Amino acid sequence: MVVNLGMGEILVVPIKEWSEDDRPREKLISKGRHVLSDVELLATIIRSGTRDESAVALSRRIMHNAGSLQALAGYSINDFRRIKGIGPAKASSIMAALELGKRRFNITESRYKITSSRSAFEYMRGYFSDLIHEEFWVLLLNKANFIIAKQLISRGGLDATVVDPKLVFRAALDHAATGIILCHNHPSRNPVPSSSDLQLTTRMHEASKLLQITLLDHLIFAEHQYYSFSDEGKL
Repeated sequence: MVVNLGMGEILVVPIKEWSEDDRPREKLISKGRHVLSDVELLATIIRSGTRDESAVALSRRIMHNAGSLQALAGYSINDFRRIKGIGPAKASSIMAALELGKRRFNITESRYKITSSRSAFEYMRGYFSDLIHEEFWVLLLNKANFIIAKQLISRGGLDATVVDPKLVFRAALDHAATGIILCHNHPSRNPVPSSSDLQLTTRMHEASKLLQITLLDHLIFAEHQYYSFSDEGKL
């Protein structure tokens, strides 16, 4: 809390000296986490501010600079450390909290059955959220379409990633999978497949028939939407 003393003098009042209703941690305990703003939640994570500003003021500045929680979730350790008042400890705490938030979307493989493109999308969406580069994953399934494992095949740049089909089918053979689902993201947030996406899917489909491993789908993730080759009749 900042108090203007007049004559250009400003006093920064530490959070511990605020009234309990104004302290983010105490407010969370007494009223529940849902009443806290994004800034207040961030302040409870970083715990302390600097000599010149409280944890809430620092959090407000961080959120203002980031623009949104989604943008903040994409920050690297170096992005955080460029913020005045944020050192390695605070940066690590924020990144850990944001990662936990992402992982809550991820469902354990154990007995998770793929029943539709939507179920595959819901399963993998946490892995692709907030990415600013392309990644290519494969889901490995048994005969009943339960997930055996998932594997990252490649990581690329802002608009492309190189995929070696041999790595995909090696993973399938290593896990004795009978079916696979290909998954990759478009950081542009446009789910429409590119010409290279179409060519890759065709190559994968032909190879899967030779190895008697069913290519069930290829999903393109674009934030909250997706494209399914199977749903569109492209497999």
